[in-house]
Amino acid sequence: MRSVEIVESWPVTNASVAVISADGDVLGSHGDLDHVYRLASVTKLLTSYAVLVAVEEGVVELDDPAGPDGATVRHLLAHAGGYDFSERTVRAAPGARRIYSNVGFEVLGETVEARSGIVFADYVRDAVLVPLGMTSTSCTGSPAAGASSTVNDLVRFASEVQHPTLLHPTTVAEATSVVFPGLVGVVPGFGRQTPNDWGLGFEIRDGKSPHWTGATSSPRTFGHFGQSGTFVWVDPDARLACVALTDRDFGPWAAQVWPVFTDGVLAEVAGAAGTAG
Repeated sequence: MRSVEIVESWPVTNASVAVISADGDVLGSHGDLDHVYRLASVTKLLTSYAVLVAVEEGVVELDDPAGPDGATVRHLLAHAGGYDFSERTVRAAPGARRIYSNVGFEVLGETVEARSGIVFADYVRDAVLVPLGMTSTSCTGSPAAGASSTVNDLVRFASEVQHPTLLHPTTVAEATSVVFPGLVGVVPGFGRQTPNDWGLGFEIRDGKSPHWTGATSSPRTFGHFGQSGTFVWVDPDARLACVALTDRDFGPWAAQVWPVFTDGVLAEVAGAAGTAG
């Protein structure tokens, strides 16, 4: 894919990128796909998947109490529990606002750990990483932002989300659809969004602007980006996924180049499909 060549112009020392079809094929790539990067908040995708496995295994239920009074596992996964970003302070009633919260994900890890009797990092490893063959991924840090991984490992995860084997497809469909619709909130680095739609751990693009995905990304696009300069998105309408990991923290550079890159990828694949048709 010629569109991935734009990565060479990104102001980073190292970048590794892969574009994945809905069938799991790598359509294009750049950089060392086995280089290990900090994921920062992309960690939340792995944590969310492990929590959903715990739900299907009966360890917890989505409507079990977790976090502040009145909040549930579902609220915390959807950043609607009312917690502050980084402190165990309640800023709003559960379900009233979309407050992006690392604390909420730390409490999710503690909740699954308490119910299962298994250290949460071990639960993630056994429930997600080992079954998917993600041998270069470590989730021993914070459930909100402490993992590290490679593009090759996250290609496996992106393929799993598109064709679930660890979860029932209806669970993934719920996780990648809007939960508590209409809530207003802030997407870090991109400002206030009305509404600020989210699924169960997955951010939903919908009509957000500005945004870290492309202007031509479908509203159903879901995924996450991390402050370490990383992202994973899946666009069900385009039948594509993309993983990008870098070694430069998120900033204005990323907000500028990521959408351009994504639009280039979508245009190239759509053009190729049109030619083939």
